[in-house]
Amino acid sequence: MVITYYGKQFFKLQLGDTVIAVNPISKDSRLRQDFDGQAKLSGARFGADVGLISVNHPDYNGAEVIGFGEKQPLIISGPGEYETKGIFIKGFPSEAELGGKKFINTIYTLSLDNINICILGALATKQISAETKEAIDGVDMLFVPVGLSGLTPREAYNLASSFESKVIIPMDYDSSSLKVFLKEGGAEGTDELDKYTVKRKDIENMEGEIILLKPQG
Repeated sequence: MVITYYGKQFFKLQLGDTVIAVNPISKDSRLRQDFDGQAKLSGARFGADVGLISVNHPDYNGAEVIGFGEKQPLIISGPGEYETKGIFIKGFPSEAELGGKKFINTIYTLSLDNINICILGALATKQISAETKEAIDGVDMLFVPVGLSGLTPREAYNLASSFESKVIIPMDYDSSSLKVFLKEGGAEGTDELDKYTVKRKDIENMEGEIILLKPQG
């Protein structure tokens, strides 16, 4: 599996010819103009088989940028159980708060290449219901929002640690919140990767390893 990061919570997960886009940034988002003082995030456009949308907000719901030519994605945008291309996806309801407004946030779980993935989306609460936590037990790779969409960096790390996942991938951060998160995890000085290429055997002996990906523009 190859994981590429495009800023905010926008990821591409690719296994062979199968491409899953996570929370693509809409053309209407202000983040298309600026992201933490970095270059414009306008170059990320590709054809996906599946689009996972956690929140109906321009920063996370850019379905229009993940279709290319004849390759148009199945868009999944809420709680429920789904199956496509042999991939089982579950969505669990939670809360997001963006700009002082509350939204429904969907936490997604799926398995690719025998790696169990959980994407927390724009989760605003530092605790998850016991029922939901039990349903998503056994996470190998956790995508956690850090500081910009509800959780503080410390809350984000504490929540991430509670999952006891092998790999933690931070998202939705600025430089200051990321610094605090990495310090909490004892991972200061972690190098950014342009892409993360991983197989199940690579993470077998990991325990809460923080993988930091450089936003591609």
